[in-house]
Amino acid sequence: MISWESFAGWYRNRLVWVAVVLLTVSAGAVVLVNRAGPAAEPADLRGQILTRMRATLEQADPGQHNHAGHGVQQAAAEEKPAVICGVRVYGYEPVEVTALADVQKVYGFHLCGVAEQRRPWDVAVKLAGPVIVDMSTEPPGIEVVEATADVMFVDRLREMFPDRYAELALKEALADSEMADLRRRYDAAAGL
Repeated sequence: MISWESFAGWYRNRLVWVAVVLLTVSAGAVVLVNRAGPAAEPADLRGQILTRMRATLEQADPGQHNHAGHGVQQAAAEEKPAVICGVRVYGYEPVEVTALADVQKVYGFHLCGVAEQRRPWDVAVKLAGPVIVDMSTEPPGIEVVEATADVMFVDRLREMFPDRYAELALKEALADSEMADLRRRYDAAAGL
């Protein structure tokens, strides 16, 4: 049988309490790490859309969102260079949806660099401008805003984008944090 004196001695032992506290803190840390691990998806819809838009543009052949005739020089090994993109979401339709699967169109801006090996960002082929990603198709469709011989860029933008997003597209591009992330990822992909 356990006497009161032995229980009181155990209770007063500081090392036992330090071990209990460390065990509790460790268990809490494990729970937090498992919740916020690398497999965690963005919790908000806008974050999910941004991730999907970036992945769509990076997985597409550069010709699908090519601008003004920019071509990518193919290496002798015929290996396609990675396309690294930074994106900004202006909005999506329908606006009342709450799940990524229900989003039909995304209006935004993209700046992509074709990461050919050892080619610095300053001389890389870049693809940039307002873009519409049609999420109702598989794979998602990509439509860039470009001027034609008959239609100026601003007019073409207003034809393709709803008014509330067209005004943003005329003023805003990438956020500083997105641009810094784009440059870091580009340098890694280009082997710099």
